Amino acid sequence: MSQTVVIATRNRHKLAELSELMPGLEIDFKTLDDFPGAPEVIEDGATLEENAAKKARSAAFFCGLWALADDTGLHVDALGGAPGVYSARYAGPGCSYAENNIKLLAELGDLPAEKRTARFCCVMSLCSPGGSLITVEGRLEGSIAFSASGENGFGYDPLFIVAGSGKTLAELTSAGKNSIIHRSDAVKKMRPYLARLSGG
Repeated sequence: MSQTVVIATRNRHKLAELSELMPGLEIDFKTLDDFPGAPEVIEDGATLEENAAKKARSAAFFCGLWALADDTGLHVDALGGAPGVYSARYAGPGCSYAENNIKLLAELGDLPAEKRTARFCCVMSLCSPGGSLITVEGRLEGSIAFSASGENGFGYDPLFIVAGSGKTLAELTSAGKNSIIHRSDAVKKMRPYLARLSGG
């Protein structure tokens, strides 16, 4: 019998993505949409770890099942790690991807390429119904371009040059990108723990 794990999101894309990244596991992934009344979680943590843990705990306690949650951020060294936990709303509440990118480029100005180093981080937390947490982190190193380039991506993808590639994430193919991104790295590190749940 398969193990049910709740993904602490209402995003069906994440459900499909996790299923693709974790083939062969006897796990029935659900989302919060499968549990009417599941509370919305305010992501007010000071770190990605705090937000991921908060979302995982909320889902695990409400659903009475193991729950998986993640939080992602872009950390730019020259900006002291910003936008970090505020990556999705860097330009303000309700802002667009384009507005976030415009602000990031403005903050960096004409800083030379060697000082525009950055990394994407994805923190993933798995919480038991009793509140025990397992947390992993995936990373992708790179730098920030001087202008946007590429069509195959969203968020900061058109500005993020993958280390050693000379290309932004938005210039890579979906297959090429999915094999190296921070989320994929986190999933690989989490897979052994999920495999134990499924008896694999």
